Amino acid sequence: MFRHSLRAVARSSGARLSYSRPMIARSFASASQPPFNWEDPLASRNLLTEDELAIAETAERYCQERLLPRVLQAYRDEHYDPKILEEMGELGLLGASIDGYGCAGVSSVAGGLITRAVERVDSGYRSGMSVQSSLVMGGIYEFGSEEQKQKFLPDMARGKLLGAFGLTEPNHGSDPGSMESVARPHPTKKGYYSLSGAKTWITNSPIADVLLVWAKLQETGKIRGFLVERKDCPPGTLETPALKDKNGLRASITGMIQMDDCPVPEANMFPEIEGLRGPFSCLNNARYGIAMGVMGALEDCIARARTYALERKQFKGNPLARYQLVQKKLADAASDAAYGTLAAIQVGRLKDEGRAAPEMISMIKRQNCDMALRNSRVLQEIFGGNAVSDEYAIGRHVANFFVTQTYEGQSDIHSLILGRAITGIQAFV
Repeated sequence: MFRHSLRAVARSSGARLSYSRPMIARSFASASQPPFNWEDPLASRNLLTEDELAIAETAERYCQERLLPRVLQAYRDEHYDPKILEEMGELGLLGASIDGYGCAGVSSVAGGLITRAVERVDSGYRSGMSVQSSLVMGGIYEFGSEEQKQKFLPDMARGKLLGAFGLTEPNHGSDPGSMESVARPHPTKKGYYSLSGAKTWITNSPIADVLLVWAKLQETGKIRGFLVERKDCPPGTLETPALKDKNGLRASITGMIQMDDCPVPEANMFPEIEGLRGPFSCLNNARYGIAMGVMGALEDCIARARTYALERKQFKGNPLARYQLVQKKLADAASDAAYGTLAAIQVGRLKDEGRAAPEMISMIKRQNCDMALRNSRVLQEIFGGNAVSDEYAIGRHVANFFVTQTYEGQSDIHSLILGRAITGIQAFV
């Protein structure tokens, strides 16, 4: 169906894709002025390798041909089809930056291009994929034992085993260190822990087969990660009710994780990682994907607003695109999208070199999400009253952007992270 798959690209270029030699602009000798491309204003494609361009093409084709036709009804019905993750798995889009275990082993930038393609359709679809790939698979790959990796990652890479990430609690949204979920030695089952507590606003939880849950060990107070397998949980010990009637991310599925003496074998606890470093590391991987992903959705807003402005005639038959205020809105949004994409590519390169400070990811996550929300709201004005109709998609993106600005570190929290790095003073008191 698609000309490229990630694994086919990986096979054609070796065990791991090369991303050390960016493509160079064609020629500096041409006397003619190069044309301006409004879809790529600062020529970010020139910074991508041939492999990364092929991966982006695979992801874009799948998303436009398979996801876009069904997103409107999915958003209206607040329905998520788990087969989407199977489809993504068939193309190698899940856990794409992981080496081995059935994963493609691509660059962080290539992984970001996948999220950009998915989020161009809808942030909810990207959220479902990011939880599977970055939070759960990424957490297992980084902190799991070899047995855990072998057990879970290959099936997760194929979308045959679905994951959820349980950190946020009803009473402790931005303050995970105060979590109340607890793990204690199981009173009757030797070699097991008993988990109790609640997590909320958990993407994929109602459909997840394996839930990466963070809880405090009763005996030490240290936060540890546990892989909870639904099939092994007795009735009444694990419930994952859906949270319905959302204003945003309606094309994804969101729920709770409710544990009441849920038995989990010691073999399913991450062997070494303690404290918040584990979940925060997982979140940083996902935040990078968000930073690149929201640029795809903003680009979709720009394209839709541009088309509408060219086709809509007002005031003596003139297209809206003729008017200065409309052009300024488009210019502002295109500039922020171009700058945000370049920043994300730069941080992705540093990430693969092991030189990306966590604060860099906080900066691009905060900036790109804020700019996407602000510009989409302004572009919405171009549509006038028609923006109210979901047929025009712009309102759907606006509602989704509010969520992306809020989850995995609300923008104000990332401001404090950056402020601490700049001043050396901790403001979280």
